[in-house]
Amino acid sequence: MTATSSSATATNIMLAIYEKKTNSIDLYRPLRQYISYTYSEREAVNLEDDLDTVKTLRSDIERVPDPSPTTRRDLLVSYFKALCLIETRFPISPDRDHINSIQFTWFDAFKQKQKAVQQNIHLEKAAILFNLGAAYSQLGLSYDRTTVEGRRLASHAFIAAAGAFAYLRDNASTKASMGNSTTVDLSVECAGMLERLMLAQAQECVFENTIAKGSTPGVCSKISRQVGLYYEEALAALNTAPLKDHFEKAWITHVQLKAALFYAEACYRYGLELHEKEEIAEEIARLKSGVSALTEAKKSSKGAPAQILDAISKLEVNLNRNLERAMKENERVYLMRVPSPSSLAALPAFSMVKSMQMNDVLDASKEKMFASLVPDSSAKALSRYTEMVDEVIRTQAEKLQQGSELTRVRLKEMDLPDSILALEGNFNLPEDLKNEVEKVQASGGPAGLEAELQQLRDLRRVNQELLVQTEELLQKEAAEDAQFRSQFGTRWTRPQSSTLTKTLQERLNKFAANLKQAGESDVRIERSVREHFALMSILNHRPIEAALPSLSRPIMSLDANEDAIVGALKQSLRQLETLGAQRAGLEDMLKEMKRKDDILPKLMTSTGSYEDLFRKEIAKYDHICEEIAQNIEAQEQLLMQIQAQNEEFGAVFNLEDYKASREKCYKQIQAALAKCKEIKDNINEGLKFYVTLQDALNNIKQQCSDFVMTRNIQCREMMEDVQRKMAGFSFQERESAGPYPSVGQPRPTPRPGSQQITEPQSISHPPPQIPYYRSAEQPMHTYSHPPPPYTAPQQPPPYHVHSSTAAPYPPPSSTAPYPPPHALLRPPVGHEYGQPAYPGWRGPYYNAPAEQPGSLPRPPYTTPNPYHPHQSGYYKQ
Repeated sequence: MTATSSSATATNIMLAIYEKKTNSIDLYRPLRQYISYTYSEREAVNLEDDLDTVKTLRSDIERVPDPSPTTRRDLLVSYFKALCLIETRFPISPDRDHINSIQFTWFDAFKQKQKAVQQNIHLEKAAILFNLGAAYSQLGLSYDRTTVEGRRLASHAFIAAAGAFAYLRDNASTKASMGNSTTVDLSVECAGMLERLMLAQAQECVFENTIAKGSTPGVCSKISRQVGLYYEEALAALNTAPLKDHFEKAWITHVQLKAALFYAEACYRYGLELHEKEEIAEEIARLKSGVSALTEAKKSSKGAPAQILDAISKLEVNLNRNLERAMKENERVYLMRVPSPSSLAALPAFSMVKSMQMNDVLDASKEKMFASLVPDSSAKALSRYTEMVDEVIRTQAEKLQQGSELTRVRLKEMDLPDSILALEGNFNLPEDLKNEVEKVQASGGPAGLEAELQQLRDLRRVNQELLVQTEELLQKEAAEDAQFRSQFGTRWTRPQSSTLTKTLQERLNKFAANLKQAGESDVRIERSVREHFALMSILNHRPIEAALPSLSRPIMSLDANEDAIVGALKQSLRQLETLGAQRAGLEDMLKEMKRKDDILPKLMTSTGSYEDLFRKEIAKYDHICEEIAQNIEAQEQLLMQIQAQNEEFGAVFNLEDYKASREKCYKQIQAALAKCKEIKDNINEGLKFYVTLQDALNNIKQQCSDFVMTRNIQCREMMEDVQRKMAGFSFQERESAGPYPSVGQPRPTPRPGSQQITEPQSISHPPPQIPYYRSAEQPMHTYSHPPPPYTAPQQPPPYHVHSSTAAPYPPPSSTAPYPPPHALLRPPVGHEYGQPAYPGWRGPYYNAPAEQPGSLPRPPYTTPNPYHPHQSGYYKQ
């Protein structure tokens, strides 16, 4: 049962387990007869495929193991799942009414003359689990353990083998041993020993990889020591009944030598670490202990593999060499007293492996085999039993919940544990109030209001500058027009600037008034911040609990028993908390017990009354129900004790005055939050106003720029016209060629004798339009209709407009602190400035189409919501 494989350490000779052998049996015929007799022949026909699958799986199990360990492993897993499904549907037992023609026979894996014969599917399941562990162990030995990757894969295979043997021990060994005919290899003791052995070999692979990676001596020592511990546990089981005389001597020798070898290896590695720390005395003791272990192990090494003996010899040489060096250094330099090995602490160990959980690997709940086959009586009985269990769970869960709710309400009435926390300085605000404070603090708190006020000032300054720049544009154009009018007198016939800019000037005046009123609102906001800063300063405490009053000890005490009162109350609260944790654990126990409570196999094999079985099974929950009742009673007694202690505590520490001051502080915090929010809302309203006004001012500035540019074009054309009149151009030439030739066309040559120039007002038809900087296909809009043709389409403002004449700052009790930004972005629809450029002139914008409705672009600042002139919080202050 051994296999070898060379490695750098020459120690990785390991053990694999051979599978148990069995006799051939026919499962197909007895199972089909049971289906046909119990259910119907039609049902038996429908399940032919499932029956054939079971037959094939059992036949493959009986054959010589497949040369591929992975194929064998998959076969064993599939057959085990099939057995789980058969167990819940087919009662296999010696009973006359059950399937009593099937006898499972399995031979002992280590003493093949011994065998077990049972009419019990548990023997079959246990044997398959044993063979699954054996297949995993053979898979581990199949890998090339001379490489790092091979040792890693081998370690995983041994871990899976340990998981299979652990599952056998916990779930099948006991059931398989209930019959008169059993074998030792399926016992709980043997399964546990094999699990330890597989873990030892898995940890050994990890140790070899640790050495290969060049890990520190301390790490190698811990991993090596755990290898030795696993081998020691396996050796202890081998030397104890019922395994003591069941295994060959070679097995015991192998495990014993491995245990000693890895203990000595741990001593050697640990000694290297001690030498680096100059702890020479302990190093000497550890090395001596390792040498002694090897010496003792070699006494019983007869028949041991040469590889292990060679590894022991090499390790012994290394131990003695380091021991001799350490003893010389101690005699010459350190002169330390060497402790006896028995006085040393146990070597540290660290496990890198644990048994694989096989529940998912062996879970048959998703298998479809025999899915339609559920005994009617068993299904009804199981449903009834489930209802009984659910009623128990529901009743007890309600008791537990009522107990927890009662505790919560009673403690809240007594203001516990808040008053204790307040005494220790650990009191917290109510959750909703604390969240509000944290929101304000996260946005800068009262101290951050100054930065927001500065934003208001900056935006007001920008708007003021825009307004001044726009007014200067119109003033400059008006001054130039007045200069030419003075120069040319009555020949300068175009309308005065003041006539054309009346509407623009009125809008600018309104903007100026709005800015003035907004400035006054800003002043009121700043005044409100100054006046209420002391109130809001409580929000600057971080954490906010620092602003709360504390529960202080009494200044004078007659008997100085405050500490005793507080200590007793805290002790009672801890006991109450313990009872609450116990209730949570009891509820989890109920749920876990119900989850594991599967009585279907018992129902299907039961020959007595279901009522007797139910009473027996439901009694499993009695001890938990009793514990719940005791918990509730203990809690009630403890709450009465806490109430008395709390009354004494409140009297000594003047708890009522503290509660009053705390509530007062709460109200102050709430008032500060309300005022801070109000001011922030007003500031945000101001920011929205200034952003919208800035957009409107930019728009009207563009209109004024377009107006000035158009007036400059008219000025040049007027000057040319005046010069032609003064040079004696005839009216006829003007009428034929147009008063103003287009840009880029040759001007007509004046002819003598032409008619006298008439006044432009007498012309009945306007002269042709004069394209100046656009082609005829792109007509220009006059300055009287915003926006100009070369600007982006304008959008309506994102707020509701009521009236173009609304005052920017109505009385404080009714409207917003900032004027609604109506009529800021465009003049009234259809309005023209009402005058031609000069008598008889109609520019290219005169008959421009009415402005189409659209939406203004969003202002350059992101604002929360569209502003409505009647939705303001400023005047709430």
